[in-house]
Amino acid sequence: MPRRDADALAARVPDGALLAIPPDNSLTPAALARALVKRGAHGLRLLGVPVSGYVCDLLVGAGCVASLQTSAASIGEAGLAPRIAAALAAGTLDLIDATCPAIHTMLQAAEKGVPFMPLRGVLGSDLLAHRPDWRVIDNPFQPDDPILLLPALAPDIALFHALCADEAGNVYVGRRRELATIAHAARRSLVTVERVVPGNLLEDEAMAAGTISGVYIEAVAVAPRGAWPSGLLDTYQTDTAHLAEYAKLARTEEGFADYLARFVVDGGETT
Repeated sequence: MPRRDADALAARVPDGALLAIPPDNSLTPAALARALVKRGAHGLRLLGVPVSGYVCDLLVGAGCVASLQTSAASIGEAGLAPRIAAALAAGTLDLIDATCPAIHTMLQAAEKGVPFMPLRGVLGSDLLAHRPDWRVIDNPFQPDDPILLLPALAPDIALFHALCADEAGNVYVGRRRELATIAHAARRSLVTVERVVPGNLLEDEAMAAGTISGVYIEAVAVAPRGAWPSGLLDTYQTDTAHLAEYAKLARTEEGFADYLARFVVDGGETT
C-alpha cells in the first residue's frame, strides 16, 4: 500500500465537497483537518456525525466551511464550539439542523442503497418546519399512524482517523462501528492511521469484526497521533487541557489566529 501523509490526503479533497466528520469522542480526523486548513480549502459542506466538535470548529474558524449539518456543536466539557457560534452570529455559516437519530438514519439509507428510511422520534418537533426535505406520510400498513421519511444522504467523502490499516488497505476502527456506516454511505473515504501493519486484518479472527474493508477506503495516510487532541480508542487519552485552551483562545478572532499560528501553520504539539 503506498505511503502518504495527511497533506497528500487533503489534496484529494475538492473545495465544496460534502464531508462526513465523526465527533470528538469517536475517531476524529484532526491531523487531516489541520492539513485542510493549511491547504486553504474553502466552501466545504460538513456533516457532523451526529454532532460536531473540535475538527468542525477548527475548519469553520479557518474559513474553510460554507455549511454545517449537525445535531449539536461543542468542545465537550469546555463548552460551546466558539468559532461555529461566532460564524452563526455573523451570518457566514449556513446551519442545517438535525437530530442524532436522523443523521444516522439518512446515512443508513445511503449505506443500504435505498432512497429513504422511516423514523418516528422527530414527529411533533418544530424541526420539521425547517426541514422541507423530510416528509411525513401515512403509514401504508396502519391507518392514522404518521411516519417520517428521511432521504438517503451520501457524503462525497468520509474523513476519519483510525488505529491502523493493513497492507491491503483494510482499516481497523475497533468498537466504533458507526465509522463503517459512514464509510459505506460515502462515495469516497480518506483515512489517516497511526500505523500500517503487515498481513490482512480481515483474516484475523480477533480484528475482523472491528475492521472496515479496503473496498470502501480510497486512500490511507500515516499520521501518528492523528486524532489529537481527541483520544483514540485505548491508545491515548483526550487532551482535555489542550481542548480547554483551544476553547478559550477561539472565543476571539485574535485568539483563534494565535492558535492557528502555534498549532496548525507551524505544526503544533501532538504530545
